[in-house]
Amino acid sequence: MRASRLSLLLSLSLTAASCSIFHRNKPAPVVETVRTADSPAPPTAARDLADVMGTELKLTPDQTGRVRTILNGTLAESNAAKEKFAPKSPQLIAELKRINTKSQRELSAVVGPAKFKQLQTKATQQKIATEMQQRQK
Repeated sequence: MRASRLSLLLSLSLTAASCSIFHRNKPAPVVETVRTADSPAPPTAARDLADVMGTELKLTPDQTGRVRTILNGTLAESNAAKEKFAPKSPQLIAELKRINTKSQRELSAVVGPAKFKQLQTKATQQKIATEMQQRQK
């Protein structure tokens, strides 16, 4: 009888100890996410990139919206490919290249040849990359 009572008390105390009521003042553990090249891109990446491109290339609100739509589709396709194929596999590389080519063609049609050429310059790409890094902080 005494052993079962002790067992019951022990199990109740363990249950109570793990209950959130007893740990209200404990801060939640900090979890840092480390992104790699193989990680899926965050959902906000397409929106942010479209906004930065819109500012840098002086796009109209309509063009920026259309760019955002293209980039959202590109992001979804890229993330799906990263889930489907092994990291750094020839299949993944080929699929990402196909997705990128399609996206570049669509972007060129929306922004026009002159602005697309500007987008491809190293200086513009560096400005956009710098702005994107600032937004991720």
